[in-house]
Amino acid sequence: MEHAANGREFSYIAPAGYYIALRVGFAFPIAETNALPDAWVDYYTQRGFMLHDPVMQWNYSNSGAIRWSAIALPDPRGIFSAAARHGLKYGVAISCASTGTEGQRSFGSFARTDREFTDEEIALLSHKLRRLHEATAPPTNLTAAELEALRMVRDGLLLKEIANDLGVSEGAIKQRLKNAKLKLAAKTISQAVSIAVSYALI
Repeated sequence: MEHAANGREFSYIAPAGYYIALRVGFAFPIAETNALPDAWVDYYTQRGFMLHDPVMQWNYSNSGAIRWSAIALPDPRGIFSAAARHGLKYGVAISCASTGTEGQRSFGSFARTDREFTDEEIALLSHKLRRLHEATAPPTNLTAAELEALRMVRDGLLLKEIANDLGVSEGAIKQRLKNAKLKLAAKTISQAVSIAVSYALI
């Protein structure tokens, strides 16, 4: 699914780089944009900083926005000072959670070299992130029959087997899958299944 953030939308506020993860559920985000400097990404990845990063820890357990300088979490690996050496001296973490039952959240980490983010910039980044979060909400208009057909395709059943199991015609199954494909904006049935899985619909 392509829901990556528009680079120009964020880079003029966060010129040192940013990372955005959209609709993080129990595993991976539906989409992510990593516009942080390559040297920092390599350094961060090679050292396995993800699990120890105070910014990521804050994003996963809070909603709202906070400047990096105000995050009062332990940083035993010295991630903030390492980031500063790579030009990421000032930053803000922003996290927004869904109000629904799907338990997904979107978050971002935004950086500058020159100064702290202003309240106005943080409010604007928060608004843009919330807009992306809402734009990637899972569709709610799939019927139980359409989801059932997708689930059976995911489980490896053929059209004939699905029709047999459900006691309907193959044509009816094809129509259910076609409807599901349209509602999920998918090009193929397998892509529709993949999208439905990523949204935890099946």
